[in-house]
Amino acid sequence: MLLDGHTHTEFCQHGSGEPAEKMILRAIQLGMKKYCITEHAPLPADFKTVYDGNQEGFDTGSMDLTDLPDYMKQMQRLQKKYQSELEISIGFEVDYLEGFEDWTKDFLDEYGPQTQESILSVHFMQGKGQKQWCIDFDTDTYQEGFAQFLDDPQHVFKQYYETVKKSVEADLGQYRPQRIGHMSLVRKFQDYFGLTEDYDAQNMQLITEILQNVKQQRRELDLNVSGLYKPLCNDFYPGKQIVELARKLEIPMIYGSDAHDIRSVGHGQHLVESMDLA
Repeated sequence: MLLDGHTHTEFCQHGSGEPAEKMILRAIQLGMKKYCITEHAPLPADFKTVYDGNQEGFDTGSMDLTDLPDYMKQMQRLQKKYQSELEISIGFEVDYLEGFEDWTKDFLDEYGPQTQESILSVHFMQGKGQKQWCIDFDTDTYQEGFAQFLDDPQHVFKQYYETVKKSVEADLGQYRPQRIGHMSLVRKFQDYFGLTEDYDAQNMQLITEILQNVKQQRRELDLNVSGLYKPLCNDFYPGKQIVELARKLEIPMIYGSDAHDIRSVGHGQHLVESMDLA
């Protein structure tokens, strides 16, 4: 089935501001049968006490808590309006935040009953000063926050996948997200920092443990093409090594454009089909 499993809306504070309705119309134009709306869930206010780096990374990293009622109302309206043309699921892209698992579980317990599909992603990991730093904001933040790991690509990979492993193992309750988002986001700036080499045996063992958990939990992977269009990444997430292993484990991989604007809806879909990645 032609679908887009990872998209954003005008409620995204680092997006284009273009309305979800026009993105839905683009999906219909492309012949899609299903469209998953997965806006960034709010961050807990107390997360700022453990966050470091560019303040904009915190301020724009998620939907505002006060926007939640409007978000749900508007997306449900669109879901109903276009139900004869397109199946629309509503959910969130939820951040795994180490130390805030209870807050996340409480959030999901409250809003989960109103959702159909959500994504669990790692956008923050521990770095300089034992603080949480944004992985995908800009190269300056990445350099400052993770300098201690940049002596060797395998070192920064290990720090990231240990965090991903914690996210998969976290008890987030009955409404935990069923899809693991862009599982190689650590490579977003790979062409800038020289992080293009394959994972070594130690990291592949770590990734294997993660995927075995995903398999056991009957969860899915986000086959996210947005990295192809990032000037310092130039590759899809989660990359060839993880895709090959996920295939062996028969883990479902769901295409996602990660669109934050109208023109990105459906990006790279024919490439994914031609390579038989999903």
